[in-house]
Amino acid sequence: MTGYGFKESIVENTQVSVEIKSVNNRFLDMTVNIPAFLNPLEQKIRKIISEKIVRGKIDVTIRVKDQNSAVCVSPDSNAALMYFDAIKQIASKLGRGEADIPLGLIINQDGVLNVTREYDVEFYWAKIEPVLSEVFDKFLLDRKREGENLRRDLLSKLDVLDSCAAFFKEWQPKMEQRFKEQISTKFHELLGDHVDENRVMSEVAAMMVKYTINEEIIRLHSHLDALRKEFNDNPTPGKRIDFICQEANREINTIGSKNQFTEVGAMVVNAKDALENIREQSKNVE
Repeated sequence: MTGYGFKESIVENTQVSVEIKSVNNRFLDMTVNIPAFLNPLEQKIRKIISEKIVRGKIDVTIRVKDQNSAVCVSPDSNAALMYFDAIKQIASKLGRGEADIPLGLIINQDGVLNVTREYDVEFYWAKIEPVLSEVFDKFLLDRKREGENLRRDLLSKLDVLDSCAAFFKEWQPKMEQRFKEQISTKFHELLGDHVDENRVMSEVAAMMVKYTINEEIIRLHSHLDALRKEFNDNPTPGKRIDFICQEANREINTIGSKNQFTEVGAMVVNAKDALENIREQSKNVE
């Protein structure tokens, strides 16, 4: 599911900004963007996020800026002398003296001045953690809001499937009667007046075991009950929903293959459409 959270705050002269955003994904795919000196914190950040997020492509971005950062500058005198000697030789070739070589030219050479910063990772974590926690809470609330909307949509599609199943149950006797009539008609066409009605009824009964949709309707109701239970009881139902939908789709396909009524065919299409919508949405549900 999608979600977003952001906050920028100043904590003890340190500017901290945290952004968390996500888009739909079948699995958890997390990217953590932090300054290089905070790399030791990455696993800690991943653990916090993954404890409450199961699916989604998650991007976590943390920026830190010290307003009064401590910098250590150390000169490399040997490097400065080597640069000076080399530049002095060039100056001599050009007819210039040492006085023509500005100090800034030497200082600006690589390695003459070394700038280092010593970072206490735990010191920064103490500043980042409360901001991250607040942003993560906002992010979870945003995902929960979308999840509630998605849940309502899925339940409405499940209501459609319940109606379809009830329709199949209502039309089951009509489908069986038409099948009986077709079998009887074929016997009479082949045998004329020599038809043994008892034989016809026996053959019809045997064929009905194969072509009735009663078992499919029972299993379909069972799958729909399982779906509703997942929506209501399972906090992370996504993967199981997809499996149940596959099983329900098998029953709907079988009903469609046995059908001989336009009305039932139209309802099969409606059921498959609602089921496919649930399957697609289940990839985004946790």
